[in-house]
Amino acid sequence: MPDVIKILSTDLASKIAAGEVVQRPASAVKELIENSIDAGAQHITVVIKEAGKSLIQVIDDGMGMSPSDARLAFERHATSKIATYDDLENIRTLGFRGEALASIAAVALVELKTRLSEREIGTVVRIEGGKGREDGKIGMEPGTSISVKNLFHNIPARKHFLKSNATEFKHIYESVQRAALSHPEIGIHFLSGEETILNLHPSSLGERLIDLFGEKQIKSLLPLDEEGELFRATGYLGKPEFARKVPAEQFLFLNRRFIVNRNLNHAVYSGYEHLIEKGSYPFVLLFLETDPRSVDVNVHPTKLEVKFEDERSAYRFVMMAVRQTLEKNNLIPTVTIEEGKDEGTVSKLRF
Repeated sequence: MPDVIKILSTDLASKIAAGEVVQRPASAVKELIENSIDAGAQHITVVIKEAGKSLIQVIDDGMGMSPSDARLAFERHATSKIATYDDLENIRTLGFRGEALASIAAVALVELKTRLSEREIGTVVRIEGGKGREDGKIGMEPGTSISVKNLFHNIPARKHFLKSNATEFKHIYESVQRAALSHPEIGIHFLSGEETILNLHPSSLGERLIDLFGEKQIKSLLPLDEEGELFRATGYLGKPEFARKVPAEQFLFLNRRFIVNRNLNHAVYSGYEHLIEKGSYPFVLLFLETDPRSVDVNVHPTKLEVKFEDERSAYRFVMMAVRQTLEKNNLIPTVTIEEGKDEGTVSKLRF
């Protein structure tokens, strides 16, 4: 019987890896914004055309890269975020896997322009489908600009399965919105074609919420701030009467990283007890903070899933944080036991 096991070509392996990281245009937008945030950007501009199918461009005023780093950035597993196993156990940046740029470049035409503030001239690197790299010098402001054109042009099957422009735009908007919520101190300008979708100036979280959701909705929110031995939670909860039938406004961040965690979502609903109908979803903006060593964010290439060292403690803390916030605002009935002088013990139900 002939040998059947073969080592995949570098090109094919890169396309397979890219499929895990870059699932749709919104995936590329998310990865590029996270790189800008990690680079210390104060302002980020996101430009898309055809819902990111023909163009995605992210421009920032972050620290930029040296010429050698700019060229190395497109290699798989090239990262400035970690260097040792201890770094992996103590991740404090959004990116760390060193896969994003390599994955995007494997399935698109990418142009990187970058300049360190201490240098007078910048670097430009162009790469298509992971091949044909060109680099040179360019005059530009300090920071980084990355443009991604013709996403999935060399993977027709993946391009075929993209949804309508309206659906893909919705996913991109959600990625930008999550970054805007988790980092209100950063200005974000978001354009689709020639239309300005968001023009957010650096602000407080409260001001950012008004910019994104409107003043009327903000008046229906309750501030949350609870601290325990292992966790701290801050953010806002929607009043039960304003719950909706779709989970469109549920935002859960762990150490400022947006995550998807059914266990914690269930903890939030448990905190509301019977105050919301089954199938209804309250507004939730929850920032959970904990020691990075007690959580594993290296579960999936998209970095959306996490595992807690103590899942039960995380669940219990979130549930109680929600419940205590509602109790403080007199939304959960509590029983007060008082000692009467003549009548004995009296129970009073307080709302």
